[in-house]
Amino acid sequence: MSKKKDNRDKSSEDERAVFDKQVVEQYLTPNPLSKFSIDEYALRLALVTAQLALRATRQPTPSTDKAVGLLVLVNGMEQAGKGTAVTQLRQWVDPRLLKVEATVGSCPLAHQPIWQAHTKAIPRHGDVMVYFGNWYADLLYNVMRMASAEGGKSEQNKKNTDVEALPISQWQDYLRQQLVELQAFEQDLVANQTQLLKCWFHVDIETLQERLNDDEPDPKFLYQIDWHDVAIVNKFNEVAADLLRQQGDWVIIDGADKSQAAIHFCHEVLQAMQKALVSSRIDGHVEADQAQDSNATHNNQVKSQSIKFEPVKIPKLLTDIEDSEIDKSDYNEALAKKQARLAELLRARQGQHVVFAFEGMDAAGKGGAIKRLVAPLDPREYQIYNIGAPMLHELQHPYLWRFWQKLPNEQTDRISRIGIFDRTWYGRVLVERIEGFATDNEWQRAYDEINRFEAALAASGTLVIKYWLAIDKKEQLKRFEAREETAYKQFKLTDDDWRNRDKWSEYVQSAADMLARTDTKNAPWCVVAHNDKRQARLAVLDHAIEQLSTLLATS
Repeated sequence: MSKKKDNRDKSSEDERAVFDKQVVEQYLTPNPLSKFSIDEYALRLALVTAQLALRATRQPTPSTDKAVGLLVLVNGMEQAGKGTAVTQLRQWVDPRLLKVEATVGSCPLAHQPIWQAHTKAIPRHGDVMVYFGNWYADLLYNVMRMASAEGGKSEQNKKNTDVEALPISQWQDYLRQQLVELQAFEQDLVANQTQLLKCWFHVDIETLQERLNDDEPDPKFLYQIDWHDVAIVNKFNEVAADLLRQQGDWVIIDGADKSQAAIHFCHEVLQAMQKALVSSRIDGHVEADQAQDSNATHNNQVKSQSIKFEPVKIPKLLTDIEDSEIDKSDYNEALAKKQARLAELLRARQGQHVVFAFEGMDAAGKGGAIKRLVAPLDPREYQIYNIGAPMLHELQHPYLWRFWQKLPNEQTDRISRIGIFDRTWYGRVLVERIEGFATDNEWQRAYDEINRFEAALAASGTLVIKYWLAIDKKEQLKRFEAREETAYKQFKLTDDDWRNRDKWSEYVQSAADMLARTDTKNAPWCVVAHNDKRQARLAVLDHAIEQLSTLLATS
């Protein structure tokens, strides 16, 4: 009798296990109609289930390829229920695992892309981050300032016809340009395992005014505008309508009923987490790409990625290396003059950011060139970054994230606005390509991602100066052996250097492909191909002087 009971108990447990697995799978599967069928209790359970499953993507399984994070951008009208919605979400998920950051909007910082100040808020893969304000708050703050200035100028022009009004489309042109750059930035986030959900909360003016005048305390106003002023609110709605027309990926949430808005928001977050989970699965990448990449631009990118990669012909510049030498006294005299001129130009640039990017074969002289580059400068004027393999927390972000954190920026109190990189973001198409640390799709996609990144820097006023230092294989062996015999240089030589030498031809081919695909008007390459260290160092200085002279002549 007891044996039969044990069998019934075991059978019941098995049935419950199957049922539980089916329920969990249901909560992890995207269903656009769920908002019409799922009740509050089921929604709460589904949210926390999806949240924990997203965190679990950090632990690879046979069906999981990549960990994925979710960034929720929250913007829109003041008093439209944004805070109520996020409060509700935090009550229904594990609050310890939901990150929340907030900004109110300020003038974009000089000499850097509008998104750069916000990259620290990008979540680790496996995390969910809700970000109030974000880069759109800075954009809207600046657009509203421009629109208000144009409006004031227009009113003044009506009274005084001698005063020329600003073009009415100036803020619209600025908005359009910034949205194009942000769209590219966001697409690259999604391609690198950071899914996006963009929620815009809206209420009508009557509801806004009623809530502004109630007894509840108001937070610091978003975008730093006077929401009591109906004319300003109307202008904001005009700007918002233009933004939403140009970007079709916003979810608009009606904030007339705050509790319903919160429910709507939580449903959207659930859907976004479920889609992120699908994208993390090996068999879900194509489906996820089709779901999120409906715009024509990205479709063109997908098509281009499917075309077989064709290596370029290796240019003679990378194989026929200059062997001439320069007399030491002549070198020292030229070096001193060039260093003095370089320091003069760097100090005349008036705060503009400068990024020096050094790549090249092992022992090609990157460190020596950097040493001579900074010799005439005060150490407080620059930062040097020696780039190696990424740390674990860096691997849990988009691959460019670790470089975004090192860019010169206006947020720090230090006076340096010069960043010098010994090895760079080009590692993705060099060592990561050759050693298999990046998939074919990842490193082939990276050329365009890097070009967009550098174009954004250039558009914001940052000067990007890139060097590829080339030597021949015989000269590299000579330098390796010299390092082995010199005590204070032995630390420069590693087992990896010898192993990389065995892959010399692969690195030369990768360099050729990189130079062909990323030599742009915004950030051209300077190839320094000299076996003589002294000649190479002078060539590096000459190019920097030329680039800075051009910058100062056109600014």
